Amino acid sequence: KLLLFGAIEGDAADVVIVVRGPSENIMVRRKERFSGIWINRHKFVFGAVPAFYRLASTRDLEAVASNRILARHGIGLDHIRMIQPKGENGDLSAFRDALIRGKQRLGLYPETNGQITLLGNRLFRSDIFFPSNVPTGTYSVTVYLMRDGKVISAQTTPLNVSKIGVGARVFAFAHRHSALYGVAALAMALFAGWFAGAVFKRG
Repeated sequence: KLLLFGAIEGDAADVVIVVRGPSENIMVRRKERFSGIWINRHKFVFGAVPAFYRLASTRDLEAVASNRILARHGIGLDHIRMIQPKGENGDLSAFRDALIRGKQRLGLYPETNGQITLLGNRLFRSDIFFPSNVPTGTYSVTVYLMRDGKVISAQTTPLNVSKIGVGARVFAFAHRHSALYGVAALAMALFAGWFAGAVFKRG
């Protein structure tokens, strides 16, 4: 859980917080029935896709700004910035929607916006929750200050997400010594199989 807080300068305004990152390339496939079997017939690769996308706002986005303004700044699930491959618009739209639905099933693109609490019309705070399966890497936290449907100020802060503890040590060992890690994993699997067989044999 990440606690974000800050202060608004000037008159009362809306605050929108967007957490993105890190970027990755994702291939989206569509299966079709061919000669009685299902096969992958079409695929598109989307680039610079944020692995995680979380949004919080003081009010519903529809009440904060128009779709044109939201799209210009990449605010909202409908306006996530990514590099789209070449193709017919209808196909790309369907594949893009499938990509977002897949992220939502993993809990990486929450469907509901987080809440931002205003304290005295000047101070604000919000809790951003990260699921346990978020990838490590550098994220960006952008805070937009919006008034009369326009973005009057924006500030982006980098956020580094990394593993700690035993999980971090195992992760680092597996990447630095992949061959040795594979041998150790195989040995443990063989031992577990032998141990389970011995226990059941005694029973």
